[in-house]
Amino acid sequence: MNILYIIFLLGVLFPNTSCEEIKCAIQEKFALNGLFKRGDIMLGGTFIKNFKTIPPDLSFTSKPKPWKCESFELSVFQRAQTMIFAIEEINRDESFLPNISLGYRLYDNCNSLPMGLRATVSLISSLSDTFTENNCNEVPPVLAIVSYFSTCSCLSNRKEFPTFFRTIPNDDFQVKAMVEIIKYYKWTWVGAVGTDDDYGQNALKALHEQVKMFGCISFSETIPRFNDKSKVEQIITIIKQSSAKVIVAFASEAELLTLVKEVVRQNITGRQWIASESWSTSSLLATKENFRSFGGTIGIAIRRVQIPGLENFFFQVQPKFDPNNNLLIQFWETLFECRFPENVTQNNSSLVVSKVCTGLEDIKSTKSGYTDTSDMRAVYNVYKAVYAIAHALHDLMSCKEGSSDSSLNTKRQSSPLILLYSYWDDSIECIKCPSDFWSNSPRNQCILKDIEFLSYEDVMGIALSTTALSGSALSFIIFIVFFHYRNTPVVKANNSELSFLLLVSLALCFLCSLCFIGKPTSLNCMLRHVVFGISFVLAISCILVKTIVVIMAFKATLPGNNMMKWFGVAQQRTTVFLFTVIQAIICLIWLSLSPPVPNKNSKYQNGKIIFECDIGSTAGFTCLLGYIGFLACVCFAIAFLARNLPDTFNEAKFITFSMLIFCTVWITFIPAYISSPGKHTVAVEVFAILASSFGLLFAIFAPKCIVILFKPELNTKKALMGKGTADK
Repeated sequence: MNILYIIFLLGVLFPNTSCEEIKCAIQEKFALNGLFKRGDIMLGGTFIKNFKTIPPDLSFTSKPKPWKCESFELSVFQRAQTMIFAIEEINRDESFLPNISLGYRLYDNCNSLPMGLRATVSLISSLSDTFTENNCNEVPPVLAIVSYFSTCSCLSNRKEFPTFFRTIPNDDFQVKAMVEIIKYYKWTWVGAVGTDDDYGQNALKALHEQVKMFGCISFSETIPRFNDKSKVEQIITIIKQSSAKVIVAFASEAELLTLVKEVVRQNITGRQWIASESWSTSSLLATKENFRSFGGTIGIAIRRVQIPGLENFFFQVQPKFDPNNNLLIQFWETLFECRFPENVTQNNSSLVVSKVCTGLEDIKSTKSGYTDTSDMRAVYNVYKAVYAIAHALHDLMSCKEGSSDSSLNTKRQSSPLILLYSYWDDSIECIKCPSDFWSNSPRNQCILKDIEFLSYEDVMGIALSTTALSGSALSFIIFIVFFHYRNTPVVKANNSELSFLLLVSLALCFLCSLCFIGKPTSLNCMLRHVVFGISFVLAISCILVKTIVVIMAFKATLPGNNMMKWFGVAQQRTTVFLFTVIQAIICLIWLSLSPPVPNKNSKYQNGKIIFECDIGSTAGFTCLLGYIGFLACVCFAIAFLARNLPDTFNEAKFITFSMLIFCTVWITFIPAYISSPGKHTVAVEVFAILASSFGLLFAIFAPKCIVILFKPELNTKKALMGKGTADK
């Protein structure tokens, strides 16, 4: 709400004129209460110290008397003292602004626009008692304005206010926070009041626009800037008559005080007040008398920070009998309720005293808003404002012609767009970085986020790809072994054609995992799931048909049974083909409607982008996995029923074991897949593919390879028939 003006006169650093100087004296100054200390660079500020103003009688027949300010607020005086503390702290630091001293001139704006304008004009024109004028090119004395408490969003317009900065967020963020509170408690019928200025009116407008999206505003009233009792009573009547029990108030503590007193006087209770940052932590309003009507108020507050050394500085203040520092006299008289005999204060007519001030009173012995340092919120913003300007001056002194460390303009080529980035150090207004960027540690630049995916260069990627290639090579070796011994009884007895097709499909299962490694593209996002789905269905279809063949072969040995006639080689090929075609149709429909696409996901970590393949249609992916699971369950059930067949046809036992491994891997895969973040999700999926593929390969083919390569005496028709007879 209140503005701290940081105003600089750089006469020491830069020459003000380029011609012969003609000095002109300022004829008259406003009678203002203030604080002053000379320095090489002057910082000016206006603060509220008195909450009331008494305008003079404007008869237009004589010169108007000075305005009078009353109701000195001790807690707000902390802010002016904080500015002085920060300036003196900077002056003591020899490494900061070396050989330059900062001075200050602070004025009381008395919570009044006319007095605020007088103070501002005085700061602009009278930091020096003389100025030059002879068609000279002068450096403007005012370089920047920094606010510690002005939150109006209207001031964010850089074209209209190019030199305005602040150390507090604008009201757009505050309104959004209030709306979130209202939505959280499901309040859809609210009232609102705001001051008759840009702060209150802009905030009310923003609140109305956001609340109307989910609720309604019962009333929206303007609090008068001056004590207009009729208007205040009108607002009270509306509050009492309205059925809205939630009221949002945008106002400073001084401007809200009259309304608060009237609410308490008329005993209006049962309302939930939502306070703006200007009065949410006000000690002036947080009294026992107000608790019945305002107890339970929810408010937005700015950050509170304890500043080392500030509390002791507050206690060391001493009065000075100097017209430029008359605010110290007024502060002392108000704090100790006394009056100096040499009273130089002109605007303390309302102060009732019964004792004389000595100037030796102990501030620590008092309890007041000035000595209460438990709520250092606005004070911290003042502190930051002074340091922000000091750092800017320090950077300015360190700046060399032709170079600058405070700005950056670079072009980053990113087909098909050319992106331009600019940043400024110590900016008060934060700009959201693009989706692929985030802020650096100093919060003054947007930098590209780290992009993470399962790469062939990662240790995990190397291990998985090596394992996949090893599995594929092993499948090829077993294929060669089976082809070489294709005429032996062990190979013939286990349906050699289906065995060869199964080995090819398992090799594809191993190789399809390579599609999951590397940077996602539109092509490999589609290939990884399609190849995975079809190759696994082909493998399980071969195993399922082999299981059916085992059962039918055993049944065919019974007298009068000719089942193998109806499930010969042609029927076996057709069955495998049909099972695989069904999966291919599922994949085709999935890719046609909503295919997997590359996606940059930043929800896991702010500083990283997970480059992944979005599955597109969840239903399509579910059908693909569901169909594989269905075939696996059917195969497991049939193989389990056939596990006790004679040893001549003992492949059913190995199939049962292989499908048990397969189902176990994919059942445990689901929770691991869901709980694994980022690239580890892909790694879990690849691991499941490799584990299930190795399970099928070893469980079905390892026993046969052992017989073929290491126990050739068992790879005979006589051995097989004999073993089977012995068991009978």
